[in-house]
Amino acid sequence: MSKSDYGRVRWVHWVGFPVLVLALGHTLSNLLRTMPAVAADVLADDLLISTGAVASLAGAYHFAFAAGQIPVGIALDRYGVRNVSLVMLAGVTLGTLMATLISGPLGFLMVQIVLGLACCGMLLAPMTLLAKTMPANKFASWSGLVHGIGNAGMLISASPLAWLIEHYGWRSSFVLSAGIAVLLGVGVYAWVPRIPENLRSARGASLLQEAREVIRIGISPSLRAVVMLALMAFASIISIRGLWGGPWLMELQGLDRVQAGQAMLPMTVALVLGPICYGALVRRVGHAAHFLLFGFSIGGLALLIMALSQTPLWAWLGGTATSSHFDVGMFLLFGIAMGCTPLLFVMARAQINAGQAGKALAAVNLVFFVGAAVLQSSTGPVAEWGGIPAVFAYVGVMMWIAVSYFAYRVWWRRA
Repeated sequence: MSKSDYGRVRWVHWVGFPVLVLALGHTLSNLLRTMPAVAADVLADDLLISTGAVASLAGAYHFAFAAGQIPVGIALDRYGVRNVSLVMLAGVTLGTLMATLISGPLGFLMVQIVLGLACCGMLLAPMTLLAKTMPANKFASWSGLVHGIGNAGMLISASPLAWLIEHYGWRSSFVLSAGIAVLLGVGVYAWVPRIPENLRSARGASLLQEAREVIRIGISPSLRAVVMLALMAFASIISIRGLWGGPWLMELQGLDRVQAGQAMLPMTVALVLGPICYGALVRRVGHAAHFLLFGFSIGGLALLIMALSQTPLWAWLGGTATSSHFDVGMFLLFGIAMGCTPLLFVMARAQINAGQAGKALAAVNLVFFVGAAVLQSSTGPVAEWGGIPAVFAYVGVMMWIAVSYFAYRVWWRRA
């Protein structure tokens, strides 16, 4: 490695600017995956399908995203963050340009698959660079910052993207994303350093052996509690913020697209700032597991209350008819609570060494998106059966099941 590359690694260690550049890739990924929340109706009309079918097709993004976790985790350890990131951004550019040309549900499905594969390492890239170059005692606060920057993609997909889609159509959002991907590619090429050879995994093992190692890490007893909670972590956020939050506000409260985007803004801000605040708290006081238990419990409760508010039982319990202001408050509570999600990476980081950082974080991220793919795809049939309130109840119950298992593993079983 050249002298300038060593200097850049020191720049990462002390300033973290390349980490922030990579985190913007995660921002773009969140923008692309949450676009259906504000465009589900126009997508359905244009593709001649139902909004439930849009939800099921959008789930392909997460299946592809999950499928790419093992290969990209291996590649990050073998070939370095810089090279892998450039390939991913090229894939995003291809997928977004494809989206401007599609004319039916099959085309939309193919776009979701391409974008899912291209974005599958956008979070892993900065997290791997952190794990390989940052001291362990700084990992919690820096990982929170990475997640906060990444979640800013949801801010863009709220009111600004709603306005863009309303005036120029849903394809314009993909044109914007293509331009962002190109600019980020230039930034990665200019600023992100090569990882020193001593921080990369050895290439003697076959790809199959390394894939087995990713799976072994993921199912190891030390990560089992983390993995089980991770199944519902991103899944719950993306199902509400990425898909069903917009239809809830537009169909049940009568808001238009821009108003719905504005109504989801407080929740989105909480999802941006929450990881930063939780990371700083854990760095000072520790107890990441306690914050996770609290956050998931409150997040699930908020969704269950919203679902209950749309049933006759709510009136029987003395509740009054809810308004969009009530829903905004519940969404905000959900966003504040679920800002704790990045702490799952903090718990996982404590169990790994720098040489295996990419594979270990990929194992956790794989579970994140397997859960998201399964849950988001299954919400379509749930919505067809019981409407949007049934979706919120379904997600809330699944969150409580996951957090109960997490508590059992961490405090009672001590596995």
